[in-house]
Amino acid sequence: MKNFERSSGCGLINKDFLNKKVTLVGWVNKRRDHGNLIFIDLRDRTGLVQIVFNPEVSKEAHDTAHHLRSEYVISIQGLVVLRAANTINKDIATGLFEIQANQITIFSKSKTLPFSLEEADCVEEELRLKYRYLDLRRPEMQVKLAFRTKFILALRNFLNCEGFLEIETPILTKNTAEGAREFIVPSRINKGSFYALPQSPQLYKQLLMASGLERYFQIARCFRDEDLRADRQPEFTQLDMEMSFINEIDIQNIIERMLQYCLKETVNQDLSIPLQRMTYDEAFRLYGSDKPDLRYDIPIYDLTSIFEGIELNFIKSVLTIGGKVGALHIPKHKFTRSELDYWVELAKKNKASGLLWIRIDENGVVESPVSKFLPEGFYNKLLTLISKFEKGDTLFLIAGKYKDAWTQLGRLRNQIAAKLNLIPDGVMKWLWITDFPLFEFDEKDNRWCSVHHPFTSPQEGWQNKKPQDVKARAYDIVLNGIELGGGSIRIHDSEVQAQIFKCLGFDQKEMEKQFGFLLTAQEFGFPPHGGIALGIDRLMMLLLNCNSIREVIAFPKTQTGHDPLMDAPTTINPAKLKDYGLELVVEEKE
Repeated sequence: MKNFERSSGCGLINKDFLNKKVTLVGWVNKRRDHGNLIFIDLRDRTGLVQIVFNPEVSKEAHDTAHHLRSEYVISIQGLVVLRAANTINKDIATGLFEIQANQITIFSKSKTLPFSLEEADCVEEELRLKYRYLDLRRPEMQVKLAFRTKFILALRNFLNCEGFLEIETPILTKNTAEGAREFIVPSRINKGSFYALPQSPQLYKQLLMASGLERYFQIARCFRDEDLRADRQPEFTQLDMEMSFINEIDIQNIIERMLQYCLKETVNQDLSIPLQRMTYDEAFRLYGSDKPDLRYDIPIYDLTSIFEGIELNFIKSVLTIGGKVGALHIPKHKFTRSELDYWVELAKKNKASGLLWIRIDENGVVESPVSKFLPEGFYNKLLTLISKFEKGDTLFLIAGKYKDAWTQLGRLRNQIAAKLNLIPDGVMKWLWITDFPLFEFDEKDNRWCSVHHPFTSPQEGWQNKKPQDVKARAYDIVLNGIELGGGSIRIHDSEVQAQIFKCLGFDQKEMEKQFGFLLTAQEFGFPPHGGIALGIDRLMMLLLNCNSIREVIAFPKTQTGHDPLMDAPTTINPAKLKDYGLELVVEEKE
């Protein structure tokens, strides 16, 4: 039998097929030889079904089945029958049925796999990625990729109904000072010149708005040559969108409705909208982060006023230069001394200047390495700032410059919540962060930089403010402490754009060289516009409750940016480099 005319997927066999002949194809998942009878579980993308080879039905098929091994690719033909009552498998959808095989064809044999598919979660990730085509045979991996497909289809359906056009933008583009490091591609025809792989379709989608297309989207492949993390890859996929004649609320509303529709379509989950909103300043003040995880209630408290006048040198030195003292209140957990020491050491590893702990015992006595320095009536003063504080609770404090101290407290907040199992399962906390700073100062380069990108529109009245006080018409969407995406209202006026470039240190020549095409386009009737980009990989990771985006990408790179499957990146023959006008220079060690 050499045909592929299968009657059904393996996992779709049901009562409609009972007492009918079927043709199935797939992989041998397991083989069990009971002497006279041979059983295999046949697997394809739809699931498993049991096949039985009985010499009384077909001696030829039975003899062939003796040679089957796991991961052989086969086709079988047989009769669908009910299993005996005592052999029903309630763990699989087809557990009521089995196929009595009368024909079999072996399409492909398999050597012993480098790892067991059933135990792949315990295998080194590097090995799984080297044989990713085997890893992807696992049902759980196929479910993830199928869900991703279903979700992206729902995105497309929603946006199509909302009047968006799906438009592809170039992959080979221009190197610009847009933000993150870019991957550079040399041009063979134009030696000495280079393309860049896009960090995002940002400039192209703004030019599409200048073209009068009004509503654009793209499931875009993007590239950033950055250090990797669990939620970052050198190449990634994002939902990229841009709209004309809108404001911030318009964009946020359409994203909320889109997410509501997609979640209902894919996981039958009801998303309550509008989503919570919080300004950047409020988020940082309360949580030391611009992407706070709101699944647990551990805010940062400003205790600076309690420590004014205290005779502790390290506190006095901080307050003298205008620093602050921030604290995390951890209720209802009795830390041992070794646990307290652990958190002190962890804070140091996080590069905090130090961590101070204070707790109040059941009798109201203050316990702390610095208890003798604390002001009289410390507990009562504490209650005026932390009304929920009770005897037996613990404080963790960090003193320093506001931004530095609060950033450290924000990191510590997440670590404590994870260590103490304070994060509830199955909870989704969505959040918009708004009113970001437009600029941030880069002390290394001694200049102002864009917090998002240089095309972000400033809020009204920005010309009369200091750079550090200018707010952007920008917004991020956050889920469970992870930034899913960000966007902004863009600059559509060439004069404003030129002023922003000057604030960022661009002279006229550099402006024209890098972004002359944009400035020119803004002089030919550029509509007010804005947009957003959502990370598809991160969203899939969170919705599928995975620990890494590598689990929802078919062929990801490792955390070092290496592709074990293709063994990329690789060196290139010097002769081929010459075609591009390139030559490798070996760096001399100092």
